Amino acid sequence: MNTPKFRNQNGSNFHQELKKRVQEYFQEKNIKSAGSKSLHFKAGLFWLLYILLYVHLIFFTPFIGWAIVECIAMGGLTAAIGFNVMHDGGHGSFSSRKFWNTIAAYSVNGLGASMLMWNNKHNIIHHTYTNIDGVDDDIEIKPMLRMCSTQKKYYIHRFQHIYVWLLYPLLLFIWIFLSDFRKYFRKKIGNVPIKKMNLFNHMAFWVAKIGYYFMMIALPIYLLGFFPWLVGFLIVLLVAGLILSTVFQLAHTVESTSFPIPTENNDIKNEWALHQIQTTANFATDNKVISWLLGGLNFQIEHHLFPKISHVHYPAISKIIKSTCDEFSITYNEFKRTRDAILSHILHLKKMGTA
Repeated sequence: MNTPKFRNQNGSNFHQELKKRVQEYFQEKNIKSAGSKSLHFKAGLFWLLYILLYVHLIFFTPFIGWAIVECIAMGGLTAAIGFNVMHDGGHGSFSSRKFWNTIAAYSVNGLGASMLMWNNKHNIIHHTYTNIDGVDDDIEIKPMLRMCSTQKKYYIHRFQHIYVWLLYPLLLFIWIFLSDFRKYFRKKIGNVPIKKMNLFNHMAFWVAKIGYYFMMIALPIYLLGFFPWLVGFLIVLLVAGLILSTVFQLAHTVESTSFPIPTENNDIKNEWALHQIQTTANFATDNKVISWLLGGLNFQIEHHLFPKISHVHYPAISKIIKSTCDEFSITYNEFKRTRDAILSHILHLKKMGTA
């Protein structure tokens, strides 16, 4: 398909000015835009805890109450590794060295997902065509959910703000067992073709999938039995899926974000940077615990404008972006608390189900 083109119709120099100011910040501080030692420590900590929990659950078989707690923790760590390690690595911001960025990015393969499919879906499509119906796969959850006004509405959508919380936990399960394979065999993400895969890409895809299935399905069933494995595995996936889905949706599908519609000429009447700000929202940016756990993904505006800058720098550059937005009279979408963003997401879904 022909993807939309962004048109800076008013001749604004907002993006150029913003890039200049952020670049000046790093030059003045004499620091790199990649991740710091604190991020690398956090990455190691999260993976160590994940592995220790796996070993304890599989080889030491704790009693059921404690096992459930550990499975919930593994689900949380799955999401945390995705937010903090894979995400920065995938964008090339985890480290100033390409090798470590690659290792961090492909760590998602150890969690069951495919880095290759993620890179096409997230880095290439979502980050360019955010909230554009028919292109951005993140808002294509049809027919169960209607995320924007251009999508077809069904009677069931009037209840989507309620039943959505039963669907979100299924994200990782669908991702691991269905959507990666659908993208792989169709060679498309939605209507957008993926990059041509070479032999290494094909091998990496299948080795990662088979390895995950062995470690997370075959071996636990062999050692623990089918039912204990099933309960634990579902807990891990459902907890991780709920966290991942919620954080992703709070960034773009709330009341204050827009869903631009291309013109007849397939143009978007905005420059790319302004499009990112209008389709994205921040939440709970003053909460250091949430920012630490979510890998700065509550600073979504900063991330979408500067995806190659590590999230450890988002609190600092957010001040630059806010002030520049003020100067150019651009609305900066932000919720002070997480619960405010969740409520806005619910109200958005409710509106889309009835309007």
